[in-house]
Amino acid sequence: MKTLVAIAFVGVLAALAAAGFFMLRNGQRGADDDASRNARMARALAVRVGVSIAIFALVLLGYALGWIQPTGLPAGR
Repeated sequence: MKTLVAIAFVGVLAALAAAGFFMLRNGQRGADDDASRNARMARALAVRVGVSIAIFALVLLGYALGWIQPTGLPAGR
């Protein structure tokens, strides 16, 4: 489970880096290239949001099924 979550976090960072790359890339080729770059940036950000939601759902599911056990300080202290 930890490995799957770690891989998903790397995927989130990769999608964020891709969106930043598309945003900062020089677009001096015309309006069509700008539209294409914007579409790729939006798609990369959508992937990032989707993977983030999947991580959250996976952690909730793992907790509900007992795959993940809470650790740390007891709640009463």
